[in-house]
Amino acid sequence: MGIDINELLNIAREAGEAILKIYNDPEKADEVTFKTDHSPLTLADEASNEVITTRLKMLTPDIPILSEEGRDIPYSERKNWEYFWCVDPLDGTKEFVKRNGEFTVNIALIHDQSPILGVIYVPVTDTMYYASEQTGACKIDASGNKTALQVNNKSSDWTAVGSRTHSAPEEAELLAKYPVVKSVSIGSSLKFCLLAEGLAQIYFRQGPTMEWDTAAGQAILTLSGGSLTKPDGTPFLYNKESLLNGSFLCVVNA
Repeated sequence: MGIDINELLNIAREAGEAILKIYNDPEKADEVTFKTDHSPLTLADEASNEVITTRLKMLTPDIPILSEEGRDIPYSERKNWEYFWCVDPLDGTKEFVKRNGEFTVNIALIHDQSPILGVIYVPVTDTMYYASEQTGACKIDASGNKTALQVNNKSSDWTAVGSRTHSAPEEAELLAKYPVVKSVSIGSSLKFCLLAEGLAQIYFRQGPTMEWDTAAGQAILTLSGGSLTKPDGTPFLYNKESLLNGSFLCVVNA
């Protein structure tokens, strides 16, 4: 699958620019509607989705796209997909609405139910995380400096990362089994990035997520030396009949 990663980075940046145009316009940024599951939807979600889906169709016309804003593809149609793009055009919409900058653009390529490529772009800080088997896992900062990503699998003094807006008692119970001495909270798929660049060692999510919430992060974390599995250690798979994820555990010592 010869896909130029630089093309994908450009698509993510272009989507980020579309988001920032709305984020920096108070009138447009405050225009929020709600989906049937009561999650927020902004003009920025729609603008980013338009950029990504249009550009991906031009880049890889034969690879189908499963996007948060285009989720209603019947399982009967998608169950035989070998490859597909799994896209969250604006991950962290609640963080966008709160205006704390902790939102991302997520693009992942899935092959046989597993992510093999991931791109996470942070528009506010102009920071890019990406990973593929060809490139390894890397981070590019706003100055254009590129560094390889590698988890920090130290044996003690772990940092746990958790959600800004979701938590559950089960999370504290599971974390007690590990050498966690500190916890930090951050929004969106940035949690996976903290593990991938060695700033945290564990992330457990008890509550439900959707496949596009985790796909890019899983690819980046895995190719940085970590893992994302179900809490019992079994594989975390994609293109399920229900696109709802169960609980998952990210650790660096897999």
